[in-house]
Amino acid sequence: KAPWGIAERQMMAARLKRCVVRRRDGPEQHGVAASCLRELRDKACGVLAIDKAREPITLVLAEDGTIVDDEDYFLCLPSNTKFVALAKDEKWSSKILDSGTSWLSESVDEVDSAAEKWKQLARQLKDDLSNIILMSEEDLQVLIDVPCSDLAEELAQSETKIQVLQDTLQQVLDRREEERQSRQLLELYLEALKTEDSILSKVAEPEAAPRKEMDVVDTGTSSTDTSATTALSDQVLAALKEKPAPELCLDSQDLELVLKEDTAALASALGWDKQKAGALQEACDQELSKRLKQVQTLHSLRSTSKGKKALPWGDWPSSKRKK
Repeated sequence: KAPWGIAERQMMAARLKRCVVRRRDGPEQHGVAASCLRELRDKACGVLAIDKAREPITLVLAEDGTIVDDEDYFLCLPSNTKFVALAKDEKWSSKILDSGTSWLSESVDEVDSAAEKWKQLARQLKDDLSNIILMSEEDLQVLIDVPCSDLAEELAQSETKIQVLQDTLQQVLDRREEERQSRQLLELYLEALKTEDSILSKVAEPEAAPRKEMDVVDTGTSSTDTSATTALSDQVLAALKEKPAPELCLDSQDLELVLKEDTAALASALGWDKQKAGALQEACDQELSKRLKQVQTLHSLRSTSKGKKALPWGDWPSSKRKK
């Protein structure tokens, strides 16, 4: 009976994810382990002594306030992710960083520091290599630019394996760029077809036929509110407005924030019409779904491969591509 009890506890522990929870305006943080979102909410209410009358609680990421209410997204988060538990009618705000919560401000300072950002990204890979899929292009480039010896020391791996890892990161970047270029070519082709059809229709029009007002077709954000409030950062808005296929360069958290934005507010913030903003959100939704499916596939493969918890570093492809 004793060996079976140990094996059972080990199986249970393998399914649990380590998390850190705290209240919105409290400095105390608690470590809990949960296998699903519901269990995490229940345990958070217990350790944080949240009154039953103030439930159900909402769990958000302490880093940027992203609401975590999707089970698949929760499973994709790395171990020791920090959550803020919001009771009923409470809202997350970045201003809570000024309330003396040093552990939050330290994480933000670390993200803002270019010298230290790569270490935080490296820790994400140390927890789970499949986080590569969820990273932004900027984060991928940061890890590629880190000296191989420094990254090897941080991840406690040999420089040979780290070189393979950086080659893999470059391949992910290259694939996104290839996909972006393919989309641009398709858009140019469709635009050329549209222009050609427009020219042919004008030539075919009888000259005597009076033309009706076509300016009315110009739909979009003619609303007076050009400064709609949005939870997106200036950096994300700039990427959405300026970069082709912006959904490819954002990380998965930013993609989810774009999806949660009101379409009209997003259109106003970007100076677009609602149709174009809606198409952008749809593209972000498709990209996020694709990444999460890839992560789920990796996790499924991992769970069936000899019970190993960590992805085998040596199994990453060693083929090199030009940066």
